[in-house]
Amino acid sequence: MTLSSNSSSYFRMLALLIPLIIPYVDAETMGYDYPSSVKGSNSWRNIPSSEFSFWESAGVRPILVNGMFVCGFHCSFSGDSCLFSVSIFNNVSDGHGTDSSFSGQVVWSANRNNPVEIQAVLELTSQGNLILNDANGTLLWSVSKSISGLNLSAEGNLVLFNKTNHMVWQSFDHPTDTLVVGQRLLSGKKLRGSISPEDPSEGLYAFALIGGKLAAYVNSDPSQIYYANYSLEPNNNSVLLQTGRFGSFSVAESVRFIQLGSDGCLKAYEWKDSKWDWTDLLNLGPCEYPLRCGKYSVCLEEGCSCLDYASENQTNYFRPLNHSNPDLGCYAISPISCDLPLHHSFLQLQGYYSQAIYSLLFSETTTTIQDCQEACLNNCSCKAAIYTRGHCTFLSQVFSIKRTDDGDGDDNISAFIKVQNSVISSLNFPRRKKQNTRVIVGSTLGAIFFVFLICIFIFLRLRKGFQEVEEDYLDNVLGTPTRFSYEDLRNITNNFSNKLGEGGFGSVFHGILPSASQVAVKNLVGFGPVNKSFVAEVQTIGSIHHFNLVTLVGFCAEKLNRLLVYEYMANGSLDLWIFNKNRETALHWQIRKQIICDIAKGLAYLHEDCNQKIIHLDIKPQNILLDEDFNAKVSDFGLSKILGKEQSRVITTMRGTPGYMAPEWLSSVITEKVDVYSFGIVVLEILCGRPNVDRSQQEEDWHLLGLFRRKQEEGKLMDLVDQCSDDMQSNAAEVEEMMKVATWCLQAEYARRPSMSTVVKLLEGSVDVEGNINEEYLNGLTPEAMEAIILPSMLSGPR
Repeated sequence: MTLSSNSSSYFRMLALLIPLIIPYVDAETMGYDYPSSVKGSNSWRNIPSSEFSFWESAGVRPILVNGMFVCGFHCSFSGDSCLFSVSIFNNVSDGHGTDSSFSGQVVWSANRNNPVEIQAVLELTSQGNLILNDANGTLLWSVSKSISGLNLSAEGNLVLFNKTNHMVWQSFDHPTDTLVVGQRLLSGKKLRGSISPEDPSEGLYAFALIGGKLAAYVNSDPSQIYYANYSLEPNNNSVLLQTGRFGSFSVAESVRFIQLGSDGCLKAYEWKDSKWDWTDLLNLGPCEYPLRCGKYSVCLEEGCSCLDYASENQTNYFRPLNHSNPDLGCYAISPISCDLPLHHSFLQLQGYYSQAIYSLLFSETTTTIQDCQEACLNNCSCKAAIYTRGHCTFLSQVFSIKRTDDGDGDDNISAFIKVQNSVISSLNFPRRKKQNTRVIVGSTLGAIFFVFLICIFIFLRLRKGFQEVEEDYLDNVLGTPTRFSYEDLRNITNNFSNKLGEGGFGSVFHGILPSASQVAVKNLVGFGPVNKSFVAEVQTIGSIHHFNLVTLVGFCAEKLNRLLVYEYMANGSLDLWIFNKNRETALHWQIRKQIICDIAKGLAYLHEDCNQKIIHLDIKPQNILLDEDFNAKVSDFGLSKILGKEQSRVITTMRGTPGYMAPEWLSSVITEKVDVYSFGIVVLEILCGRPNVDRSQQEEDWHLLGLFRRKQEEGKLMDLVDQCSDDMQSNAAEVEEMMKVATWCLQAEYARRPSMSTVVKLLEGSVDVEGNINEEYLNGLTPEAMEAIILPSMLSGPR
């Protein structure tokens, strides 16, 4: 039915009157006939109700109701953003609704980081899976536990049970930012505060039971604690929120739930004066919260300021993110990069200051303040250093700095903020203004020291060469593998006599270590990009280890020689096996499926399980290596990009291989989803046994994506499957399911592509790929257009 504009205006006007109508609506109209438990396969669609109900006025579309708790879709008042959640209301079962229409508070949600839209569907399938799909069919959340029903307990616990009525999953075991009375905080679980009151997505603040302590911390890399207190149950692995108490915290008898706020406060909520009222259990001062003023800021009684905005320092290193809202923090004008230490210097803080952090990146006993500075310069993760009485402590993040009024502070404490491409300057925090002479003298000394640094740098380049400076730098990179001499590698490879292959950046040779282990030695040839690729490779893969990533055994950086030593992969690169058109060596379906799963696991580790997010940027068959058992391992990290855990995207120059690059490369703003797109291309190549761009085919079939789209329209997808493998056709159903995975990864909009961890779950069968292959997945920039825009000379070739 279509409403006229007058009707629409009428309903909008009535919506404004709902709070006035609600007190006179009876219990039946308010929806109290909703069950607390359901059984059997079913589905629930997130659609607005045409009735003027209590629940619609509160932004909730219920599925289950029990006492003061409601499970269903909880939407913003605009209706554009909804969570599948459990919400608490103030005594909705009294049948009156007074002061309750807008009292709902979300206490658990399944999809806080991925809100759904109108028409989203929650489905309990006949196979026993509970699945939440957005309106466009995107899978956002699922539980696969042979589920036969859902139950909402009177305590607010969403319980999923099987055919024998045994619990197989419960929301109490998976808290978000809230605990309700009767719920335990288990060891290993944590509360994560939201980004803001308007954005329910996970922010940086967290709260957990750690080693018998209840601790609040910033979920950075590494975690940094700003509050810790012993619980009353130090020997247990959980702490119960009960009436009047939570661990060592005393709470009011009327408290219904506690919540970690977006501001880092642990708030205990009770219904008071017709609203949810809260008290902060941590009871810290405003400046004790590390993100009170954002990053690189000073927290003052009168407000927040950037570090150098709070002084008379003439050089600005930081700027506010928003001049009209200084509480958001500041950013470095020149961000810290992992370049040579000579590109970094320090901004010294003097006077009394503190950062409310207990657990820090790294600390060591040093003899001098110079040793402390040098150690921080050589540690890429160190953003600041604090030196006190021979003890040096590193900070991996510079959060809000608290200035106190206790005089000039401890003269034995010095703090240094690492800055990029600038001179060592002084930044004082005393209440008295600096004298002009101190400013002049400081600026003069700073300028002299800057010239001195430049002279040293030029001298090093002329005397030792850029490569030798790089050698010294590599020695200080944390987690670097074994360093070999050039003579060692000459002996290992029998004078580089057994060549395994050759690429654009050099040749690969077979070698045998003294321990009898076989290795592959890559000898890089060239300057500029080759050196950059070499350093990126050592930094990236040298400090990480995963079964599906090629292990970097060691390296050589000696004069002009740049060599990388990898574990030996007996079956070479993947392209040799899928593009050779030889029936005798064609891979069987089970091996291809395992290779696809191995690649996905390696990428999922890089994107989500490393200390820092790593984007590979050059996923292609030539960079997938196979061991003697055909286990696949991702290799060649020369183009990779390292991001902090808090970074979601990065701006970088275009890099990669034509035919494997995602459409968003045209904007140079990329995320880890560019690897997901490349993975999708590789999956199609494995299934079809041909390259994405193959000019040996007829002209209309040059581009695999275009051919794939055409065959999909004709319903002849199996025509594309590699004909060299006899068992591919006999496994047609599984092959087509794998094609669905590939098309999901190849969507033009990167936000609609799955994460690699989701892909792993799909491949392992813990969630299903539902729906048909649709050409809209491939409606982005065509391969022909990509090839016309991207010049191969700009990108990497075979290596």
